[in-house]
Amino acid sequence: MTITIDHTDGITTITVNRPQARNAVDPAIARALYQAFLDFEADAKQRVAILTGAGGYFCAGFDLKAAGSGDADNWLGSLDIPEGWSDPVTDPRPGPMGPSRLMLSKPVIAAIEGPAVAGGMELAAWCDLRVMAQGAVTGVFCRRWGVPLIDGGTVRLPRILGQGRASDLILTGRAVEADEALALGFANRTCPQGAALDTARDLARDLTRFPQACMLADHLSSRMDPAALATALRREWRSTATFAAEGRSGAARFAAGKGRSGSFADI
Repeated sequence: MTITIDHTDGITTITVNRPQARNAVDPAIARALYQAFLDFEADAKQRVAILTGAGGYFCAGFDLKAAGSGDADNWLGSLDIPEGWSDPVTDPRPGPMGPSRLMLSKPVIAAIEGPAVAGGMELAAWCDLRVMAQGAVTGVFCRRWGVPLIDGGTVRLPRILGQGRASDLILTGRAVEADEALALGFANRTCPQGAALDTARDLARDLTRFPQACMLADHLSSRMDPAALATALRREWRSTATFAAEGRSGAARFAAGKGRSGSFADI
């Protein structure tokens, strides 16, 4: 089973369930995540979603073994954005990691244990709030492999962190642990290791208690205009051309064993 879904007290918990690969997202998981969040959005009984990962890992990004081997080519080739696309609310479309091009009306909380790196960082940035456990790490780890940010990372990180801090992380690809993530503004809450999901559930329960129409109106108003988001995502997607030039060979090096556990040495 690629993901698991739980509905309890108006809270939908969606868990990436591939711990043997640190919850790296392959095309099957991307499709499942996309559909799960569409279903959450359509279910009037569900008020808040939590995105997390099984086995002590949030998400290590897109599956570079699939990307390097060509197994993901059909999926990635199906994701081109039409030039006229302008509304991620009424005209939803999947991104490489699944839900990264959606603009939902209801809040999503990331419960982060372990790595939330590369595309996993982009998934966390797509969420509205992030709970990060001690021992967790985030960062643009795809920097070392020539794999561009194509799931909204270049759009959302500057809005979350400010341009200077976002540029630091985007350009260097360095690792950021929980306490620094909180200081930077990437994490909204930190908690002890192993407590991210419980902390996210407590936060979600708080959100469900508020008058929902008012909260959701403010939630929508505080975010990017949908047309502006669509334009920014279309602009970012042009970076996919660099994957053919650099990223495929970088992904193949990763698949061959280079750079594991966040090492920048000998890549």
